[in-house]
Amino acid sequence: MSEQSGAALSGANQTSLTPAELKTLFLFEKLTDEQLDWLARQGSVQHYPAGSVVLAEGDPAEGFYVLLSGTIALSRRIHGDEVETVRTDQRGAYAGATQAYLRDNEVGTRTYGATMRAISDSTFFVLPAADFGTMIREWFPMAIHLLEGLFLGMRNTQAVVGQRERLAALGSLTAGLMHELNNPATASVRATAALRERVAGMRSKLGKLADGEIDLVELRKLTKLQDSVIERAAKAPRLTAMQASDAEDKLGDWIEEHGIDGAWDLAPVFVGGGLDVDCLEEIAGSVAPELLDQSLRWLAYALETEQLMTDIEDASARISSLVAAAKRYSQLDRASHQWIDVHDGLDSTLVMLAHKIGSKIKVVREYDRTLPKIPAHPAELNQVWTNLIDNAVQAMNGEGTLTVHTGRDGERVLVEICDTGPGVPEALRRRVFEPFFTTKPVGEGTGLGLDISYRIVVNRHGGDLTLESVPGDTRFEVRLPVAEPPSN
Repeated sequence: MSEQSGAALSGANQTSLTPAELKTLFLFEKLTDEQLDWLARQGSVQHYPAGSVVLAEGDPAEGFYVLLSGTIALSRRIHGDEVETVRTDQRGAYAGATQAYLRDNEVGTRTYGATMRAISDSTFFVLPAADFGTMIREWFPMAIHLLEGLFLGMRNTQAVVGQRERLAALGSLTAGLMHELNNPATASVRATAALRERVAGMRSKLGKLADGEIDLVELRKLTKLQDSVIERAAKAPRLTAMQASDAEDKLGDWIEEHGIDGAWDLAPVFVGGGLDVDCLEEIAGSVAPELLDQSLRWLAYALETEQLMTDIEDASARISSLVAAAKRYSQLDRASHQWIDVHDGLDSTLVMLAHKIGSKIKVVREYDRTLPKIPAHPAELNQVWTNLIDNAVQAMNGEGTLTVHTGRDGERVLVEICDTGPGVPEALRRRVFEPFFTTKPVGEGTGLGLDISYRIVVNRHGGDLTLESVPGDTRFEVRLPVAEPPSN
């Protein structure tokens, strides 16, 4: 036990309890005289003054305590705070090594799951954990089989279901990533094929220009024009669909007026490269009239080639950024526990879930970039962000606004995942963090339940996860400490 609880124990006056007195406790009222005699010999009566710690959370579970008189309170440590869970003065209430009947190889080393304090002067009948375990196993063998089956069955079921759910979530995320990678990869392949055609066309056009016995001066002019046009294209402003259509009409008319075929193929290329009628007039004045047709087509090939190379570069950059996001998300190359910027995990999760978010959901990032780094298990937190964002997307049925907000809340970092869905009814808000609870049909969702998210945030990181919801504004609020939690 801790020093505080040990001090209270050492100061207790220990006496014995008679079998008749034990029989007055509801736990023991059905026992035989022989069993009551055994309990009276093995157990002891211990007294604790008001304010003392009877047992401390996390200490080895060495005793089974039954309240004889007084008032006690049980509390749990939650993100550094002591939260009272039970207060009672009921005679016969019990706490302590309540799972001592389980064998050590089934649960590992047992510890107290809560801290118990004496609110007033209190008296307990205390049975050593080993004796309590022996008593339960020998006196109630059928009940023990049922309890062990229930405990181990639930634990094994939760482990199997959790593993399957994580595999399902991984499969969903992998499918999404493959979908996201497929788009730029396909674009890159398509642009490469088109680029090959344009380069072949340029070689053919160059041959025709050479066959025409072009003066070297004219060829140098054409080369300079090409460089000027490509430089202009790099600085070309983005046009709206209406602006581009009007510009194409004007360039198409100009090209036709100069007796050049295929005006409506050339015009979009020139408009995309930022060329206008004045630029075409400048080109016409720089080359011989008989070379205008070949020159414009040569320049169109050059512009298309430049644009295709830009498309390939953008597609490759997109693939690279997706791979980097997946790497950050999985944290495969990093320590399991480290100091992190929460925004890195949020951004990588948004990238991984882009296929689920879709184009009809507006994503708003309200980030406080002044937030400090926090100690965390980033891969586990990414599971939390995945679950909360996926829940928000599903709540909006693919249309609405997803807001990811970060800020400071005292000595904690606050992350809010907000959606504009219909909200969570009051009756369900109290249950959303329960194990196995879901409002989704079978097969939907990430499979990472809110209870798992809650345990990751609260148990693993000493933080807090809460829900605030009204129609049109549902907020899951995650609070994480900015400093390492004190060791137990």
